Amino acid sequence: MTHTDEQAIAGTTSGLIGLDETVTWKAKHLYKTRILKSKITAMNRPVSFTDEMVDGDFKMLRHEHHFKTIENGTLLIDLFSFEAPYGAIGKLAGRLFLTNYMRSLLEKRNHMIKEYAESDKWKFVLTR
Repeated sequence: MTHTDEQAIAGTTSGLIGLDETVTWKAKHLYKTRILKSKITAMNRPVSFTDEMVDGDFKMLRHEHHFKTIENGTLLIDLFSFEAPYGAIGKLAGRLFLTNYMRSLLEKRNHMIKEYAESDKWKFVLTR
C-alpha cells in the first residue's frame, strides 16, 4: 500500500500470521501517521480468518475474511465493521466520510492482494 506508506512494524511482520498473533501497522491516513495493532481472533484455514483492532484510533474495528472456492478461482468475502471514536461527532464523520474512505482502502488493498496472488509476486512476500 505505497500510497499510505503502510508498514508492518511489530509482531508478525513477514510471512503468514496465525491465530492469536498480532501485527502492528504504521501508515499515513487522513494527513496523519497512524498506528494500529490488530490480533487474529479466529482462524479456519483456508476458509476464513478474523482480525480485530486491539489498539488504534478506532473505538472498534473487526475484519472478517472469508474465502470460497468457485469454478474459476476463489471468491473473497470481506465483512468489515468499525466504530469511530469521538461519540456523536465520530458517528457523523463515519456516515459522511469514513465509511467511503475505508471501503475505498479495502478495495485498493484487495486489488493489490489479487495482483500478488495471481502472479509470482506472492513468492516475494512469503519468502522474506
